[in-house]
Amino acid sequence: MPSSTKGMPTAMEMRRELRGAVRCLTERGITKAAKWAAEQLCGLPDNLIGSEHDEGQELGLLGREEPPASDRYLLAKTYFDLREYKRAASTLEHECDDARSTFLRCYAKYLAGERAREEQTLEGEGEPKNEELEGIEREIKACDRPDAFLLYLQGLVLLDKERKSEAKEALLLSVRSYPCNWAAWQALQEVQDADGCAAEGSLPDHWMSNFFAAAVCLENGDENERGLEEYTRLQHLFPKSEYVLAQAATAHYNLRQFDEAQDLFESLHRRSPHRIESMDTYSNILYVKEAYAGLSHLAHSAILTDKYKPETCCIIGNYYSLRTQHEKAVAYFRRALKLNRNYLSAWTLMGHEYVEMKNPEAAIEAYRRAVDINPRDYRAWYGLGQTYEVLRMPYYALYYFRQATKLRPGDARFWCAMGQCYESEELNMQDAALQCYKNAESKGDREGIALAKIADLYRKRGDYEAAYTYNKRNIERLDADGVCNADVVQTLMFLTQHCKGTGRLGESEVYCSRLLDYGGNHREDAKSLLKEIRLLRIHSEEGGGGGGNAESDEDDGGMSMSESD
Repeated sequence: MPSSTKGMPTAMEMRRELRGAVRCLTERGITKAAKWAAEQLCGLPDNLIGSEHDEGQELGLLGREEPPASDRYLLAKTYFDLREYKRAASTLEHECDDARSTFLRCYAKYLAGERAREEQTLEGEGEPKNEELEGIEREIKACDRPDAFLLYLQGLVLLDKERKSEAKEALLLSVRSYPCNWAAWQALQEVQDADGCAAEGSLPDHWMSNFFAAAVCLENGDENERGLEEYTRLQHLFPKSEYVLAQAATAHYNLRQFDEAQDLFESLHRRSPHRIESMDTYSNILYVKEAYAGLSHLAHSAILTDKYKPETCCIIGNYYSLRTQHEKAVAYFRRALKLNRNYLSAWTLMGHEYVEMKNPEAAIEAYRRAVDINPRDYRAWYGLGQTYEVLRMPYYALYYFRQATKLRPGDARFWCAMGQCYESEELNMQDAALQCYKNAESKGDREGIALAKIADLYRKRGDYEAAYTYNKRNIERLDADGVCNADVVQTLMFLTQHCKGTGRLGESEVYCSRLLDYGGNHREDAKSLLKEIRLLRIHSEEGGGGGGNAESDEDDGGMSMSESD
């Protein structure tokens, strides 16, 4: 993956390239990439934005100025902009000598085929295909030297035909020939190798490679820290870029740094209150933090901006989910999918809702659709694992948890989930469970599951000293987090009895004294234990042989804890 300083020109040179890119991409109808280029253009430092003295020095395709468009091309482009794709293609049917016309004609056919496929899907006609792909592929192959944009379109066609290796080759040729087409880079993300990155030597020595590298890091579950570093560096070059700010916030979200992510998203929302892109991720953060008012405000703002955007439907779905109105949440996630059937977040979140509604079959279907769209979506794999775990099918659950762990090996939650599968009655693989929990603990187990599980497994084995070590670490963690619940009581009880049984009477008294702060039967048990411990200390200090009872007390302590379960 390229470093963030690779091939980095001056800000003025980037501005010229971006201005040229906006024009080239707009002329060809690649509007989302044109929008992206324009946003980065306006993301450059203030002293460059709005400077018009280099108006005539834009860099066009391959650094050359293109000839003026033909009259028929201008007419076809107006049809294209009005989404009359077949009419646009027909208008350019005999414009064969112009690469720009060839691209617009083929691209219009491609989009016409995509629209027909969408319509057939809505009408429930099975799994329709884009019927224009074969003709477009033949037409591109007939070109002696397809330009960067035809290569990009060829990559899209090959992707749809699931010929990923050929698609990757075409897309790499496209970005090397014309690096400023962000749409080609996005398509290239879909055909990455198993390790999540294209061959570094194949990427162009161009500053756009740095945007690609950062985006790929966010796609790869365990590379978000590196991605955040990349976006932090890009923020110095594009300090006003909303895209870079949104991506940095998303990196924090993926790292579960919710406070930092929320701060960045709030800054983005203040800067651009009508922006919808990435706000669905912001709504996920507000959902996790149970910020009812914030999520309500965001949903209202999104509705006023564009209530028919998939992201808006997703935000509203999260709002209803937080209010435990799961049926309404599902309705909005379905609405998002009607607007964009490949909207990954909606499939995954809808799966979560079906789990809450105790409809595992529908949840599994939603999660499967998510992983079909993006096999690197670790959240969907994890959701599948959780659903099969609820169904008491640990072998299936284990498979899906493993898939999530492969994508995000640094996430302790997935290791804990695997450990719980191994612990199940059906598998009963205690050694494997123990190793999973140790892996989770080494990955920074934020939920605090692993230490207690490790301690309990050692206790069940009869290795009370190891159980003591991990319980001691666990009580330190619980104290640091300010936790005050049944887990604390259970841990303190084990430590009290174990230390009493091994002659660590002073330590045992400290733990037992803490149990007095808890009510119920635990308090009465603690009072009795405390009397015993103090008597043992007196006998020990008087040379009364209190230490000689350590071994038998060890056994009693171990049995007592086993029986307490």
